[in-house]
Amino acid sequence: MAKQTVKPSKSGNFVGILVVIAVVGIAAIAYLANGKASKAVTVDPNVPAGAAFGYIRGDSTAPVQIIEFGDFECPSCGQFATVTEPDIRSRLIATGQVALTFYDFPLDMHRNTWAASNSAACAADQGKFWEMHDRLFEGQNEWNTQATKDPVSVMKGYAKEIGLEMSKWQSCVDEAKHLDRIKGNRAEALRRNIQSTPTFIIGDKMVPGAITYDAFKAYVDSAAAAKAPVKAPAKAAAK
Repeated sequence: MAKQTVKPSKSGNFVGILVVIAVVGIAAIAYLANGKASKAVTVDPNVPAGAAFGYIRGDSTAPVQIIEFGDFECPSCGQFATVTEPDIRSRLIATGQVALTFYDFPLDMHRNTWAASNSAACAADQGKFWEMHDRLFEGQNEWNTQATKDPVSVMKGYAKEIGLEMSKWQSCVDEAKHLDRIKGNRAEALRRNIQSTPTFIIGDKMVPGAITYDAFKAYVDSAAAAKAPVKAPAKAAAK
């Protein structure tokens, strides 16, 4: 699970440094734990999205609407996308039970993640965000910070694979056309106090970590039950 740290303010520098050290230590432990989920907390699911603009998969009128905040270079996000998400798509999204909206949350620790968000946003212009989303996570070890200083050259190959019109995609990427959108999604994550990636909002629960399908389904069932209309008690028969 990758975690975001916040720089200390100028006032109280010493205390701020100690806090950052503690947060970084926690982040390192969580990161090495390879996505071990933390306990879910209760949140208000009706917080407006503000200037953020996510990418939806599924029916926008599905009974349960799920939000994911993810970082394309986060290993735990990659684990979830490649291991768990296929089951969610086939068993929950395709059946109309849920819809999932992805907001990219690029973390400072990942040098190449902005390029990935940019590449995916430009693929979205041609209706292929999810194809690029999947390819980025599948090939994460080919373009991440440890692998290359030129991630766009790798992503260009993905763009060709998924059938994008290359001149349009390349122009979009070079111009960083959707930088404001990416910044808006990141700002929304910070506004909601998202501490790690991936983090899901399912009903009134904020759920961090690359959780299993069964755990995910349990949260979905709970959210669906909370929205179900309460049946009026049966009237007693007249005597």
